[in-house]
Amino acid sequence: MDLYLPIAEVAVNGLLLFSIGAVVGVLSGMFGVGGGFLITPMLFFVGIPPAVAVATSASQIVASSFSAILAHIRRKTVDFPMGTVLTLGGLVGSTMGVYVFDLLRRLGQVDLLVNLFYVVFLGLVGAMMLIESLNALRRKRKHGAKPRTKRERRDWVHAMPLRMRFRASGLYISVFPPLLVGVMTGVLSAIMGVGGGFIVLPAMIYILGMPTKVVVGTSLFQIIFVSAYTTMMHAYTSQSVDIVLAVLLLVGGVIGAQIGTKIGLKLKAEQLRILLSLLVLAVCLKLGIDLILKPSELYSITSA
Repeated sequence: MDLYLPIAEVAVNGLLLFSIGAVVGVLSGMFGVGGGFLITPMLFFVGIPPAVAVATSASQIVASSFSAILAHIRRKTVDFPMGTVLTLGGLVGSTMGVYVFDLLRRLGQVDLLVNLFYVVFLGLVGAMMLIESLNALRRKRKHGAKPRTKRERRDWVHAMPLRMRFRASGLYISVFPPLLVGVMTGVLSAIMGVGGGFIVLPAMIYILGMPTKVVVGTSLFQIIFVSAYTTMMHAYTSQSVDIVLAVLLLVGGVIGAQIGTKIGLKLKAEQLRILLSLLVLAVCLKLGIDLILKPSELYSITSA
């Protein structure tokens, strides 16, 4: 059943779009990511213009993240103060990113920029996550599980001023590193149409030193607010949010997120990170190949 998308100005199978939302919802529940790093490229692949895909996917991220976070709140695995600091930084970064995105859209360079951002960031993050996760598995098999004490780390994160206690994470660190992580996530959310989970998750673990058990829920908390704000900003500045597309993705995402949360509970943290890194690298490879290969249509005409 083909549906016409008024803003995207294309006809796409409705069941296919629902399935894309459901798959991304499963990933959101499993990994604690909004799923934008996957849903936006998948929308590219089915013919949705990049500008519309980026702006509209943010709305699906909100729904799937909200659905997934409910289970984490029940298990008390959300660090709300840390999530609030990340969100404040994310709102600032998102505002900056939306205006950069709109400027590039008017200059006609947004398609290339979005694709390049995906290839570079997904490649770097996916490779680092895979290497670290494999090393963690090897260490665990060789030496067994080693509990980490609060005094293991004493680096620049702990040395900066204006420190705050984050009890759920067992941290007493400066608010500046979480704010900077939030700003970076917000910029990526606006330009790439992602929740930023594939960036913020490694940053929370390896930069801020948060325990894995609270990382997923806290990531989802900030993704909800930053993605909702990004969607509204895109709708206001560029009018590129397609409501029909958003509804199909939303329904699929909410259903999939509940399934993904149950699957995630059955997997170990290292296994989750390896699966996520492989998925990130696969999407990066596909986008990289598409940038190199000669397109089927060398020219296209669009209305200004």
